[in-house]
Amino acid sequence: MSQPRIIAGSARGIRIYSVPGDTTRPITDRVKESLFNIIGADITDSKFLDLFGGTGSVGIEALSRGARSCLFLDLAPLAVKTIKKNLDTTHQSDKASTRQMDAFQFLKMSPSSTYDYIYVAPPQYKNMWIKSLELIDANPQIISEDGWVIVQIDPTELIEVNYANLIEFDRRRYGSTVLLFFSKPN
Repeated sequence: MSQPRIIAGSARGIRIYSVPGDTTRPITDRVKESLFNIIGADITDSKFLDLFGGTGSVGIEALSRGARSCLFLDLAPLAVKTIKKNLDTTHQSDKASTRQMDAFQFLKMSPSSTYDYIYVAPPQYKNMWIKSLELIDANPQIISEDGWVIVQIDPTELIEVNYANLIEFDRRRYGSTVLLFFSKPN
C-alpha cells in the first residue's frame, strides 16, 4: 500500500505517515476525494471533529481545504503520535488539537464546542459506529444546526438505524467502504 497523501488545498500532495502496525484502516484517496467533493466549498471555515483519528488523514484534508479547526481524538498512543507528526508535516498544527482519549467518553461529556462535521471511522466489525451515533443522538448540541455526521464503515457492518435527532440523508458505496451521511431533522 502506498503512503497516504493529502489530495487538495494548502497541503496538496504531501505524503503523510501511517500508524505503525495494523490497528488502523486508512481511507483510500478515492473515497477521501469523493467525500470532500460531496462536502464541497462548505468545508471552508468549518469546525471538524475526527473522532477515531488514526493517521489524521481526513481531518488534515479538511484543514488543508480550508476548515477553521479540527479536533482529533484517538485512544491509541501511536495514533496520536502519528496525527501530531502528520500535522507538523502538513503545516496544519496551528488549526488543530489532538487528544488521546476514548471517543465514547468525549461524546458523553457536555460539549464545549459545536462541530459542523463529525467524522466517525472507528475500528471495524465492533458496531462502534452505532454506539457513536447513539451518543451523538443523545447529545445533539455537539453538532451545529446544519452540521453533518459522516460514518465510514465496511459494507458488512451496515444495518438500518433510526434516531430521534439524526436522519440519514445520503449513502455512498466505494468498493469495500460505505459512507453514511446524517444531519439533524429539519
